[in-house]
Amino acid sequence: MTDVLPDVLGHGLIVVFCGTAASNASAAAGAYYANPGNRFWSALYSTGITPRLFDPRDFRKLFALRIGLTDLAKRAVGSDRDLSASDFDSATFAAKIQRWQPQIVAFTSKRAFHAWRGPSPRTRIDYGWQAEMIGATKLFVLPSPSGAARRYWDISHWKALASAYQAQMAKGFGIANACLPQ
Repeated sequence: MTDVLPDVLGHGLIVVFCGTAASNASAAAGAYYANPGNRFWSALYSTGITPRLFDPRDFRKLFALRIGLTDLAKRAVGSDRDLSASDFDSATFAAKIQRWQPQIVAFTSKRAFHAWRGPSPRTRIDYGWQAEMIGATKLFVLPSPSGAARRYWDISHWKALASAYQAQMAKGFGIANACLPQ
């Protein structure tokens, strides 16, 4: 079986957004965060991470802004409640991050972070920066942009990530320094 959605990964990325798996709408559209109720694309735009509101089908264009995309369950489709522990491939995800070395991985939900780290019911996960790292890559947890998680939505954490992203772009680590994988 092949990946439901292709990764957008390569050298020179500032942030890689990592979700759990493609939703049914995303799988059907062949694009990340394609459900009309998902706030991902509007959050990127409203926080200033992207200069315009992108259509989900334009997800590959994020690479020029030094933004990547991936999921922890690359071969599964559905909402989090439909996924089993065996759908997640944390080792392959960590290997990708080690290979491409983005500055930040932003998990687009606490569930995605838990899926990477493994079950640890006694450890509370807060939004924002995490103590763990993958090599030199810092980790950040965001409230889910999914319409199903509407009650947990808080744009302030997305704004905090946007500030970190914009600070790195301002240092001159702009578009010219990103290179696609060979």
